[in-house]
Amino acid sequence: MKIPISVLVVIYKSNRDVLLIERADRVGFWQSVTGSLDAPEENLALAAAREVFEETGVAVDLLPKAALQNMHHQIEYEIYPEWRFRYAPGVTRNTEHWFSLEVPENTEIKLAPREHVAYEWLPYADAAKKCFSRSNGEAILKLFSAD
Repeated sequence: MKIPISVLVVIYKSNRDVLLIERADRVGFWQSVTGSLDAPEENLALAAAREVFEETGVAVDLLPKAALQNMHHQIEYEIYPEWRFRYAPGVTRNTEHWFSLEVPENTEIKLAPREHVAYEWLPYADAAKKCFSRSNGEAILKLFSAD
């Protein structure tokens, strides 16, 4: 059973292009890296780094230490009914913690084919509009609103 605590990682380059990946189980559903904790006590940053590697092949531990940042923002949302079977009976809400990850311009992306079928780099405002999840778009905009 999945744990209803997750991370969302907005991956971006210095030119403010943001990586979006298309879900394998939902054509046209574009998103940032997301994933649930493996255990309730799992460190959020470690979970973020694990999910980034699993979904994109990017090894966070090989990047500069400050590349992965906790955005110190979390949201709670309703789990789509068609995905609730993955959770314990009666679980309908998930708490998501936001992170950002700056990667070098030449970063190679290797998708996990069971999870995602395509990726693209988009200017951040375009990426925010393309996300199927409104909160994912908000995370992207929040990341660049501090400038």
